[in-house]
Amino acid sequence: MKQQSEQWGSRAGFILAAVGSAIGLGNIWRYPYVVYENGGGAFLVPYFIALLTAGIPILLLEYTLGHRFRGSAPLSYRRLSKNWEWLGWFQVLLSFVIVSYYMVIIGWALSYSYFSFGTKWGTDTESFFFNDFLAMDTKGEAFWSTGSISWPVLISVAIIWAVTYAIMRRGARSGIEKAAKILMPLLVLMLLIVTLRGVTLEGASEGLNVLFTPDFSMLTNFDVWIAAYGQVFFSLSIGFATMITYASYLKKDQDLTNSGLIAAFANSGFEFLAAIGIFGALGFLAATTGTDVENVVSQSIGLAFVVFPQIINAFPGFNSLFGVLFFGSLVFAGLTSAISLLEPGVAALRDKLGISRTKAVNWLCGIAALVSVLYSTGGGIYFLDVVDHFTNQYGLLIGALLEVIAIAWVTKQLGFMHTHINYVSDIRLGAWWKWILFITPLILGGLAAKTLYGEISAGEPYGGSLGGMLVFGLGSLGLALVLGFVLQGMKWKTDISFKREEGKEHAS
Repeated sequence: MKQQSEQWGSRAGFILAAVGSAIGLGNIWRYPYVVYENGGGAFLVPYFIALLTAGIPILLLEYTLGHRFRGSAPLSYRRLSKNWEWLGWFQVLLSFVIVSYYMVIIGWALSYSYFSFGTKWGTDTESFFFNDFLAMDTKGEAFWSTGSISWPVLISVAIIWAVTYAIMRRGARSGIEKAAKILMPLLVLMLLIVTLRGVTLEGASEGLNVLFTPDFSMLTNFDVWIAAYGQVFFSLSIGFATMITYASYLKKDQDLTNSGLIAAFANSGFEFLAAIGIFGALGFLAATTGTDVENVVSQSIGLAFVVFPQIINAFPGFNSLFGVLFFGSLVFAGLTSAISLLEPGVAALRDKLGISRTKAVNWLCGIAALVSVLYSTGGGIYFLDVVDHFTNQYGLLIGALLEVIAIAWVTKQLGFMHTHINYVSDIRLGAWWKWILFITPLILGGLAAKTLYGEISAGEPYGGSLGGMLVFGLGSLGLALVLGFVLQGMKWKTDISFKREEGKEHAS
């Protein structure tokens, strides 16, 4: 049976969907802190080197893989070589693991959009978030103490799942593309308003000085370079099958290089915009409380759900409006990324099992939603933190590393990919693209080894629980790997024949 492929309605729709996938929650709360912690303005040096030596080259490679072999990640790898189908499933399963907890964080943002009306979080924003909202167990409790379900969290997560499910049911053109065309312009507009307000507040200049004043001595710290490559991989959606799947929906003569460069630099620009707005607001909070900016900066979740409500409380006016704008932007950014994390699984199930889109969406969203319930408990934030750390710190890096090894080193198909992307693109890539990708495994392998060594030598397991690290951290990656081989062994229910020689005319 020949499976009917999805297709984008326009190139602009694809670019907006790709940019929406890249722009997520991490761009708004993760990137500003990473810049601050790793040398301020000096961090831009390793960031752009990472973007040019790994981020953009691998992004274009994933575009080429999906576009040339016209299938989901497992099918594209299968058509590349029957021995590498499992890697496609591994990347798809990474997306599944991520989306199962990612939806919970979007649910938090949705709740906080509501809490913004009248600043319902009160003055003690930390206690409200961890105790009142998350119903989180105290720090003294064991890692495995899940506690009770937080109903405000679960209700918000259910609403987000319902919206996402409705979008996914409609397909690439009518669902994902239309959602991106609505959500992305609104997201940019909302963040622009937040940023303009942030930089015009009293004390904003001090926050921006802290963010961008370069500390060039940090460039000799290997961890800074690890952070740069990690941020680029995290923000460009590299290594978890999304871009392979999205590119397979393009028309056969669609330009790839232009689209990839637009998506990559739009993502970077959005990150800079978010960093400027947030650190301007942090400077205001520091000035209001009579302390230094360094004392009000918090990492990740704390920055968004503890510190920013404090900033909104201190605003001289329109507190509720700016709360809705900020947390609403988190919801929109999260939604565009969530649907991009689900689509690789939907496409893979349809290709492998020959089932309808509706059935694939039902199974995938249903199982992922059930897993999300675990993260909606009082101990859910502990589990979420460990899974997020190992998936993003190791999973995406390993997925991208194996991808380049498979194409450049083992199957030796990099030249074939190079010919194809240049044939369909206005901007032709020189031989440098092949050379960069050929040596990229050495860079990524070194990063993975150094990161793993740091994890082992830390003395205490991440999350404070060896069992938690083994089950939720390494266990989730190991399970994804094992299931990848299991799924490879299953029989294809659709026609996966592919005329490889069709690409030869590109070289003529």
